[in-house]
Amino acid sequence: MLIILGGLPGTGKTTTAEILARALRAVYLRIDTIEHALADKYIEKRAMNDAGYVVAYALAEENLRLGQYVIADCVNPLEMTRQSWQQVAERAGTAFLDVEFICSDLAEHRYRVENRTCNLPGFVLPSWRDVIERRYERRTDNRLVCDTAVMSAQAAADFILRHVNGQPVHDAECP
Repeated sequence: MLIILGGLPGTGKTTTAEILARALRAVYLRIDTIEHALADKYIEKRAMNDAGYVVAYALAEENLRLGQYVIADCVNPLEMTRQSWQQVAERAGTAFLDVEFICSDLAEHRYRVENRTCNLPGFVLPSWRDVIERRYERRTDNRLVCDTAVMSAQAAADFILRHVNGQPVHDAECP
């Protein structure tokens, strides 16, 4: 199964993705890591465009064909990227789960963005201004929505795992 974790920076995607990757022993594809590696050696940051996503799509498809769970950690801001992830799963003949992370408490979201640390040496995290000015197309598609203003990363991971394992899931668990 392909599990796509999308949402603006600072909403808890990476923390939750790491918990899920350990629990499922999944392949973990983080767009920030891929783009940082490419920018560090090969591509100027402003010329990156969709290179990180294209690499991640190829790696995801290859690992899905090998029978692995794959977790994609990305902003996934455009309908085009959302459709591309779904096409990866379809080509590999596997299911996918699309999860959008939000933080409905604006003050809390801003605090997280302004006070987080990064485990990628040399990677510059986006500022609050970068986050709020980022192009992010509104979502109305069928997806799980996890609001990390009201739940921890562990609670979000547990919710997603119950869904992956086909256990009963109630909307109230992940508002």
